[in-house]
Amino acid sequence: MAERLQLAKDYSISRVINGCWQLSEGHSLQAKLDMQDVMKAFHMLAERGFTTFDCADIYTGTEELLGEFLTKLKEGITLSPHDIQIHTKYVPDINLLSEVDYTYTEKIIDRSLKRQKRDVLDLVQFHWWDYSVPGYIETAGDLLRLKEKGKIRNIAVTNFDTKHLREIVEAGIPIVSCQNQYSVFDRRPEKELLDYCISKGISLLCYGTLSGGLIAEKWIGQTSIQPETRSHVKYFQVIEDTLGWDGYQELLVLLQGIAKKHSVKVSQVATKYILSQQGVGASIIGVRNSRHVESNTQIFAFELDLTDIEEIKQFLDNYPIVEGEPFQLERTIDSKYRNIMKMNLNEE
Repeated sequence: MAERLQLAKDYSISRVINGCWQLSEGHSLQAKLDMQDVMKAFHMLAERGFTTFDCADIYTGTEELLGEFLTKLKEGITLSPHDIQIHTKYVPDINLLSEVDYTYTEKIIDRSLKRQKRDVLDLVQFHWWDYSVPGYIETAGDLLRLKEKGKIRNIAVTNFDTKHLREIVEAGIPIVSCQNQYSVFDRRPEKELLDYCISKGISLLCYGTLSGGLIAEKWIGQTSIQPETRSHVKYFQVIEDTLGWDGYQELLVLLQGIAKKHSVKVSQVATKYILSQQGVGASIIGVRNSRHVESNTQIFAFELDLTDIEEIKQFLDNYPIVEGEPFQLERTIDSKYRNIMKMNLNEE
């Protein structure tokens, strides 16, 4: 069964969260997904204690898919919709940032409620594309008003750096978690963000832990990668700027050695390493089919020992960390990290 974390008062989540970005329209560059099998995976995961799902207002179709899942759970016996936690996001389009106000924010929150078929949103993770456009503190305040109105249970942020997260916290917004990219490839949160979150009791929810599937045995010995998804494109950029191809291959072999010792997979070791970092609340692992469900359950069937963790850390310390704070390059105009972003996805 999945380990759980008390994220806030009267609110607990599974420490591995089922990610739905890969299910959104436009993610895959090749094959279409079998959505019936995805729904089967949702049921299998929930039955094994993986009851927390991550989606977003801009992940086209994912909130509706989870709403359909909840409807089917009502017909079930072992689980009910109340046993499921759905984390969504509020991501105003970059072209609309200057126009965002309380009315607009409430409209988007109401839309998420309708899509998910819920009376209250468990967790809303707020994102702001451009800090140079004023309004993010006021908008976080509007989310607090909607929480007080009973439409939101918990408020969080996603892709915020330390400086701007601090501004929101100091404005009195009760932030329970911060979702950011964090993996053995991308260690930007280790610079400052993790320490700040620990000091404020904010849990880091990590995406990209498996880098779209690039942390796996099948890549050992390969000489190149043909990207199959937008995730591959995104995370391969990180590899280029940190480990390089040779370092990437050496890391996979290192992880494989540790995995064999524990009779698990490379992906499970990489996930466990991130979960072992102080301040990390949970890791988000994408759901694409039912074949990987049992693999997720293995994450909590073993423990890395201190020598394993130290061996991985010492290896990574030989390589640079991606420049800047978390999501800084993704916000930088003309950066290759920014160029693959889609920033206007909220049109109805």
